[in-house]
Amino acid sequence: MRSEKLEYLDGLKGIGCVAVFLTHFVYAFYYGMYRYDPASCHLPGGLDIAVGKSPLNVFFNGNTAVRLFLVLSGYLLCRGFFLTGDKRRLGRSAARRYLRLMPPVLAVNLLIWLCMTLGLYQNGAAAELAGSQEWFAGFNAFAPSFAKMLKESLYGCFLFGTNDYNGVLWTLQMLFLGAYLDYGMAALFGGKRWRWIVYAAAAALLVRTDFLAIFLGYVLCDFMHTDWAWRKRLCGQRALNWALLAAGLYFMCYPSAGFGYEGTLWGILPFVFVNYYHILGVLCFVFAVLNLEAAQRFLSLGVFRYLGRISYSLYLIHFLVIATFGSWFLLTFEPQFGYNLTGLLNLALISLITVALSELSVRYVEPLGGKGERFFERLVRGKRA
Repeated sequence: MRSEKLEYLDGLKGIGCVAVFLTHFVYAFYYGMYRYDPASCHLPGGLDIAVGKSPLNVFFNGNTAVRLFLVLSGYLLCRGFFLTGDKRRLGRSAARRYLRLMPPVLAVNLLIWLCMTLGLYQNGAAAELAGSQEWFAGFNAFAPSFAKMLKESLYGCFLFGTNDYNGVLWTLQMLFLGAYLDYGMAALFGGKRWRWIVYAAAAALLVRTDFLAIFLGYVLCDFMHTDWAWRKRLCGQRALNWALLAAGLYFMCYPSAGFGYEGTLWGILPFVFVNYYHILGVLCFVFAVLNLEAAQRFLSLGVFRYLGRISYSLYLIHFLVIATFGSWFLLTFEPQFGYNLTGLLNLALISLITVALSELSVRYVEPLGGKGERFFERLVRGKRA
């Protein structure tokens, strides 16, 4: 059976990546939206805090966006296997995983190392002007080491979550090791009637880790490809799916700050379970999207599919642009244009630069993984011959 590409999930992945980008832009230049501190606010009438405490915070809720990215990755990793039952697909995917992920990481970290060497990071000074010292000032504030940058790029981020040079790399450990967890589960237990008991035990073991989201994405994929009549009836309930979509959005919007949510829509929910709210919300939302054609058509729009196409490179590149160009632009033009006009222009220019660099990475850097894979295949064939 041919594995049909789910373009609407690519579109959803692109939206999630943009939410991570907006999270870091807001934290850097409009920290009051997250921290609810008037000293960090810049919009008139305390609008920063009002937006941060409203459902609009889903557009810059980085915790939710990362969980969305991980759940979608878990869902798509083994989908080909569930469609075909061919375990060789799992082996091929596992063999390709490192070479697919590593080249863009190395390319961006090389660029980061160069920018640090040239003194282009101005996030410390920009953080003072923006009132985001607590979060923004400390990034890349150390003497760069080429050797340490290589270690982070080649294996540190994948095995240990090292992210000194590029702060977003902490998720690469889940995307890499979590993928092998999913591949292993599919290879060992895929198709077994009692696999759900194993899944429940594995989820219990992972419940206090960041690997939970990518594993639950895999479990959702297995569930969606079972041939149970009751599952099909459940998925066909339009009213239920719209309710799950709304419930998913409610939990996905739960503020990440850890305080100040009293009196809001989420005031009845204790903060201690914030990660689980976001994972639950993402699972409900993705399940609904998988069963609602209207949502699928919307997420399949060209702009979302394009964002999904460049999402991995955009995720890796955007913070570099914010901390270098974005900081320089704010410090240079804020005295002339005022803070908010400068912020609006800054957002537009950072977006354009990030998309352009991401497009270059998709065209010329990401394909290097495929070339490396073909090289090793020829090498192995040559040794066998």
